[in-house]
Amino acid sequence: MPHRGIIRVAPRASQAAFLYIIKPMTKKKPHILLTNDDGIRSPGLWAAASELAKVGYVTVAAPREQSTGMGRSLPSTSDGIIRKEQVQVNGQEWSVYAVGGSPAQAVLHGVLEIVPHKPDLIVSGINYGENVGMGITISGTVGAAMEAASLGFPSLAVSLETDAHHHLSHSDEIDFKAAGYFTAYFARIILGRQLFKGVDVLKVEVPRHATPETGWEVSRLSRHRYYQPIPATRASWDVPGPIGYQHDSTIDQEPEGTDVYVLRKKRMVAVTPIDLDMTARVDLTEFEKHLRK
Repeated sequence: MPHRGIIRVAPRASQAAFLYIIKPMTKKKPHILLTNDDGIRSPGLWAAASELAKVGYVTVAAPREQSTGMGRSLPSTSDGIIRKEQVQVNGQEWSVYAVGGSPAQAVLHGVLEIVPHKPDLIVSGINYGENVGMGITISGTVGAAMEAASLGFPSLAVSLETDAHHHLSHSDEIDFKAAGYFTAYFARIILGRQLFKGVDVLKVEVPRHATPETGWEVSRLSRHRYYQPIPATRASWDVPGPIGYQHDSTIDQEPEGTDVYVLRKKRMVAVTPIDLDMTARVDLTEFEKHLRK
């Protein structure tokens, strides 16, 4: 009997015997840790899970509650309770982990307690609502990806443009198919090539009417806040009144090349490389001279 993995070929009269060596499949399926900030029951999360399952083995660890706007926070008030749940998605049964904490804490619990070995990629999304401009540090979606990157993992944050009244919802009016496609598309790229040196997080913004055929373009972060805060409407400070928000009035003046411009003006998928090093890009020697004058 030939050894396993070897095919023995009968020689012709004029040929010497030879072997074809078939190497056994050794490449393991990549392991992806998936989280979000809209909570464990979000359709956006499950659209991402369904598409990422075509790329690798997916473990879902997401906040138990809606956690929009938590940034990269690690609240001391989080209970850290982890509950394993079963969820039906497109006829498939998923075992998932609902975490009592912020999106960044879901990443930490996922890496430290839930996943038995280091994941190959950590993905956050798909978010209800775009995360562009100077407000990205408010975003729990981007915050989770930043936490993952700070631990040394390749990370991807994906958001879908929606109207503001959908931001805190789990509305089934939103179609996540295209956003799911681009989540898997960029996950494959990162897993196949790793992130570019100096890039810690890949941030992807998908236009609301995108299809898999929609083009994508690399962009820089807009200098605009994008969402401007508005005061609470209430008769007294004793009445609960959360701060509201609305689109910045200067959006239409956005310069070319930013994530806002690519998303809103060109109606393309905006792909922005994020660096965790927030040191200002100035000549530090000249800056010190400025301070010491």
